[in-house]
Amino acid sequence: MSSAAPNKKAQTSPTSRARSRGRELALKYLYQADLRGADAESFAAFAEHQEEGGTAASFGGTLAAGVLARKTDLDGAIARVARNWSISRMPVIDRNILRIGAFELLGDDPLPRGVVINEAIELAKRFSTADSGKFINGILDKIGRGEDDVSGKKES
Repeated sequence: MSSAAPNKKAQTSPTSRARSRGRELALKYLYQADLRGADAESFAAFAEHQEEGGTAASFGGTLAAGVLARKTDLDGAIARVARNWSISRMPVIDRNILRIGAFELLGDDPLPRGVVINEAIELAKRFSTADSGKFINGILDKIGRGEDDVSGKKES
């Protein structure tokens, strides 16, 4: 008989925790940038105000810069699979969670679909509505399976 507790949650590594914090920091920054536009402060200043540094700030900065650089492409990918939803009608938090997830799925070194979706759902649970997790799950799953046709890579 195994001595492991049956429902014990797996330990997360420090790197995994830092990347989760980095996603949260990127989301907060992208939310601000979405609302303030050109008046948004730099990511470095934002991270400093949030008292965040190290790996989390570095990863968050990479995500935020990548999302902002590819925003038009990411919004196009999201729009192609978000039937009956325009990007502008989506809550600001949800569209930025989707942008981060789409960036991670469609980047040069994409993360596993399940990891990206789980991280996005966790952000939605913390910062959005009860229904947002399902919505975000559905959109990112379609993008991850190549249904958006933006990456040129489709699963068989």
